[in-house]
Amino acid sequence: MNSILLSAFFVLIGQLSMAQDDLTKENWELVTTDSIFSKPYVDIEEWRDEPIRHRYVHGGFEGNDTKFSFYFPEKENYKGRFFQYITPVPDNENLSQNNEGGEADKISFAISRGAYFIETNGGGTDAGVMAPDPTIGAYKANAAVAQYSKQKAAEIYGEHRTYGYAFGGSGGAYRTVGGAENTRGVWDGVVPFVLGSPMAIPNVFSVRMHAMRVLQHKLPQIVDALEQGGSGDMYAGLNEEEKAALKEVTQMGFPIAAWFNYKNMGIHAFPAIYGGMRMADGAYFTDFWTKPGYLGADKPESLAKDRLQEKAVIQKIITKKVAYEMGLELGDNPGEARGSADSAWRNLDTKADTIPIAFQLATKLPEVQFLGGELMVLSGSQTGKELVAKAIDGNLVILGMSDPTVSSQLKEGDEVQIDNSNYLAAQTYHRHQVPGPEYPVWDQFRDNDGNPKFPQRPMLIGPLFTQSTVGSLPAGKFDGKMILLGSLWDTEAYPWQSDWYRDRIKEQLGDSIDDKFRIYFTDHANHADFANPGDPTHFVSYLGVLQQALLDLSAWVEKGIEPPKNTVYKVVDGQVLLPSTAEERKGIQPIINLQVNGSKRADIKSGEKVNFIATVELPESTGKIVSAAWDFEGEGTFPIKSDVDGSESSISLKVEHSYSKPGTYFATLRIAAQRDGDTETPFTLIRNLDRVRIVVQ
Repeated sequence: MNSILLSAFFVLIGQLSMAQDDLTKENWELVTTDSIFSKPYVDIEEWRDEPIRHRYVHGGFEGNDTKFSFYFPEKENYKGRFFQYITPVPDNENLSQNNEGGEADKISFAISRGAYFIETNGGGTDAGVMAPDPTIGAYKANAAVAQYSKQKAAEIYGEHRTYGYAFGGSGGAYRTVGGAENTRGVWDGVVPFVLGSPMAIPNVFSVRMHAMRVLQHKLPQIVDALEQGGSGDMYAGLNEEEKAALKEVTQMGFPIAAWFNYKNMGIHAFPAIYGGMRMADGAYFTDFWTKPGYLGADKPESLAKDRLQEKAVIQKIITKKVAYEMGLELGDNPGEARGSADSAWRNLDTKADTIPIAFQLATKLPEVQFLGGELMVLSGSQTGKELVAKAIDGNLVILGMSDPTVSSQLKEGDEVQIDNSNYLAAQTYHRHQVPGPEYPVWDQFRDNDGNPKFPQRPMLIGPLFTQSTVGSLPAGKFDGKMILLGSLWDTEAYPWQSDWYRDRIKEQLGDSIDDKFRIYFTDHANHADFANPGDPTHFVSYLGVLQQALLDLSAWVEKGIEPPKNTVYKVVDGQVLLPSTAEERKGIQPIINLQVNGSKRADIKSGEKVNFIATVELPESTGKIVSAAWDFEGEGTFPIKSDVDGSESSISLKVEHSYSKPGTYFATLRIAAQRDGDTETPFTLIRNLDRVRIVVQ
């Protein structure tokens, strides 16, 4: 079972009684004499040279399953601090040993900046479904490890004040915030990134899935309108249902520029969350089709063309080995890309070759937009059981996270039914989860008197998921200092949610908020904390922003050096909007204004030269520009480099290019800045890009 599913189920099975008064409990402080963390042990301690020279220490605590890894720099390089990575869900203490290298190498970054690096398994089995204390996985295991690391650092370097900083993204951002809000004396500062809100799950996925279904044939024209040099009118050519779906998802906060990636977007973590929805509110999936006020009962014709309820007979059982022999590519490989902000939701189990991952049916399935559903067993030894159907393709059904004790017992000739009714129902669940006024993106579902337009469910399940991860609901009251990072193109943690948490902090700190808190948004960044987060002509990595935030945080805490000013922004109808100039926007990201022949679009003849002019500016005192690379053909290779030496904080660039073949091209300029103008380091590179359209006749 996927570990994010386990984390979510803390509340949904056995933890629903966790009271809201947890918010008022005194912050937890480790007392070693009576704690389950009173007996730490070390089972490995040795010097290693890869990926950078360090003293590796591995261990845990007697009597529980918490494990840790420490990576200490050589004494002459140590500056009295640690950086601790908080994974999205309790995972493995050695995750960062298996990274992309370069910019994504957390161990080398920490050690090269005078910090030792910490990673834990978040409590291991003690953070599981039946854990008597869910706060172990939420924050206690991470906090206990951090405290013990200070003792170990004193043994290695001598007695000293050890400064500690935690950072985590997505579910790890929740857990980082939970640690800051619920402990005392552990961390001096934290950097949560791509943070959701208590109402994120499942609503950010349901509204997106609804739009993906209704707009499935219109997304290409929507993307064209939104791209540089497009009409700018994304509603042009849509019927009323399509306009309504696009407006709904936009006002809920889906970043409209990110629609360009619709072919690769999928439904992300929803399959891991869906089981929890059914356990918490199973009646919804019947009410949706039968009761007034729900889309399935009121307008079934809207769903009919995409609803699948098809019976068929299993013709062939497909394991991973069989799939390989058949030359089938059945999607994400179980076990890959663990522990990152973007991929911790994936199936973490490595299935044996004897376990089915797909079935070939005797008949071809109807063609519908299938985002997921159930495979219900109608005959044989497993009659009445269900499996998760992740995708369909002709006469193939690809399984998702399913019980192998059921799937392995199915036989050729067994009758099954493929049904996506529940997945269709889930797509408008957010309409029936209207929270309080602190969530204005839900105002579209309230009438003029402020009452919900649609029937409401007995409970809001988003806060239950959040509480299972954080240990309590975020209240904005924390020890130490914080720098919060959001991504403007984040399709999983909609950007407005960073502002939601800032509002909670403002409620606690009032006008003194800037004494403890900063918020930065990264344009063209998505949810993924990868060095290569996707299409390089659209996306930039935010890893450099994260690394610089950790350094700025440590300087703020240790030396009183204030970080750069907050990104200036406003939230309008769910969208986070930023000023267009560096002087107005502030924050720490460079700003680019690229034009072709004086505009965002040029219509030319083949062979005709075009002129590209760009101005690049950095917010005050945030660094120097260290690289500028061009991609004129839209291939993502950026073969043309402008001469940049790292000495300037603003530059102007001019280049010429010609196109020999007719077609539509998007030229992209990518910029990187670095605080000290270092053109060699792989770390702390703050990136941005801009694009223009060239239509060649």
